[in-house]
Amino acid sequence: QLQLVESGGGLVQPGGSLRLSCAASGFAKNYPTMNYYTIGWFRQAPGKEREGVSCISASGSSTKFLDSVKGRFTISRDDAKNTVYLQMSSLKPEDTGVYYCAAGRWVLGLCLDDREYERWGRGTQVTVSS
Repeated sequence: QLQLVESGGGLVQPGGSLRLSCAASGFAKNYPTMNYYTIGWFRQAPGKEREGVSCISASGSSTKFLDSVKGRFTISRDDAKNTVYLQMSSLKPEDTGVYYCAAGRWVLGLCLDDREYERWGRGTQVTVSS
């Protein structure tokens, strides 16, 4: 079964940057490479519901961002490395939370909706604080 592992989180000051990575392994036989999957990034702050941050289509041709991160975050994929990245810049305290990546084989439009995804990583903590 597909497994996702996030990395790159940590403590950063407001205005700083982090790059998160989502590495995939254990592909299904019928879908043996990462380019079969839409990948989404989600986050959950303490006491709040999980929200979609960004997503990228299987082909890499389409991306979407939460309004509050537009212009600050960038998503990209390197299918040769089975990895999707979330580059986060100009970080704000409200960006604090556990960041999860997720993979979906049949994501149809609403790629910031967590119900569209089948496989999830365990998350990586991002803390933005002085």
